[in-house]
Amino acid sequence: MPLASAQRFPMGSVRWAFPCAAWVPRRDEWLLAARLVQPEEKDRVRQFVFARDAKAAMAGRLLIRKLIAEKLWIPWNEINLQRTLKGKPFLVNDVHCIYPNFNFNISHQGDYAILAAEPELQVGIDIMKTDLPGSGSVPDFFRIMNRQFTEAEWKKIKSMKNEWIQLDMFHRHWALKESFIKAIGIGIGFNLQRIEFNASPLQLEVGKVYKETEMLLDGEKEEGWTFEETRLDDLHHVAVALGKSEVFGQKHSKVLSKDQTPPQFQILSFDDLVASGVPIVPEDPAYWDNFCSKLECPARQSTHSR
Repeated sequence: MPLASAQRFPMGSVRWAFPCAAWVPRRDEWLLAARLVQPEEKDRVRQFVFARDAKAAMAGRLLIRKLIAEKLWIPWNEINLQRTLKGKPFLVNDVHCIYPNFNFNISHQGDYAILAAEPELQVGIDIMKTDLPGSGSVPDFFRIMNRQFTEAEWKKIKSMKNEWIQLDMFHRHWALKESFIKAIGIGIGFNLQRIEFNASPLQLEVGKVYKETEMLLDGEKEEGWTFEETRLDDLHHVAVALGKSEVFGQKHSKVLSKDQTPPQFQILSFDDLVASGVPIVPEDPAYWDNFCSKLECPARQSTHSR
């Protein structure tokens, strides 16, 4: 890796989004995408039942490789990605001499695959699309999800003037909670009522990045974290949790100045995704046949993926 080049062009914050639901891959695009990911990741994508999920998963793999190739200056075909026991991808290549606290995270749900990366901070990202429950009424759905939020959070959610806006606020809170859980890497078993968000402002403009929302941890204001919130469009909430390395459980450690301008999301095309790509595996024509055999999505279901 050209160390001098990385030092000459230091990496900053990265926020990327790819509209995977709107992507209708041509044969050459899908086969190229399959050549640009590691064999085990290619096989993971093949196993998805629905085309919607396969496209989102493939986009996530390409986002990660694009990040590492373009921001860390590791040649695409030399990138070695593996997964933790919990399934989180991580970079095996040694970059600690340049960015000892380099972190990235991806999410895909609804119509987008998204990525956030930071050279010095812990980062967790989540996206949620506001949608009606798969079955039952909104009040029934809220009753099922009751234990996921605190009384104060439910009070704010249910104070919205109609059920659709209540659902919208619900998904905004869910994205915030997931972003934090993903940043600290604990996942299943963490009591979500330990964290409480004071979402602010109540209305978010599309395309604007906000960082006014604050979090309470075990009833105390947590100064060590900053939360960026963005609406990619009228339906999709994105939350990015930012914390100093090993900041979880440490109090009064300011991460970002409230005056610092947060980065905006860059919407990428497929050509953007593969611009730095170097094929890793030979072309596999059967991979296209497998993709064409998939239904786009189930009749009525909303799937959230970390």
